[in-house]
Amino acid sequence: MASIFTKIINREIPGYIVAEDEKHIAILDINPNAKGHTLCIPKKEVNKIFDLPEADYMALMAFSRKVAKALEQVVECKRIGVSVIGLEVPHVHVHLIPLTSMEDARFISKTKMEAEAFKALAEKIQAAL
Repeated sequence: MASIFTKIINREIPGYIVAEDEKHIAILDINPNAKGHTLCIPKKEVNKIFDLPEADYMALMAFSRKVAKALEQVVECKRIGVSVIGLEVPHVHVHLIPLTSMEDARFISKTKMEAEAFKALAEKIQAAL
């Protein structure tokens, strides 16, 4: 069964896409730890990050770096945190989280955003790429 990320990749359900290439997609997390929380996802559905072939892993990290650099230009923060957990969705994804404090990295407090704010932010990140 296709993951929710595969459904976004296939455009079966909507997502706030900030970047895409032939092998990856980056979307805003709809339940973000902080404004700008972005997920970088390989289009190939693999459950665990270390099950990716090494070349695919390195490509995902390079894609994530590119997105993080753009995100850092758009969202005010001290740094962009990186996390790979993967328990909620069985499809590899890298969390890029704009951090102003350690609390932003804890996946406990969430930031509420309206659809228009997500759309505007996605467009700003796209422009920074």
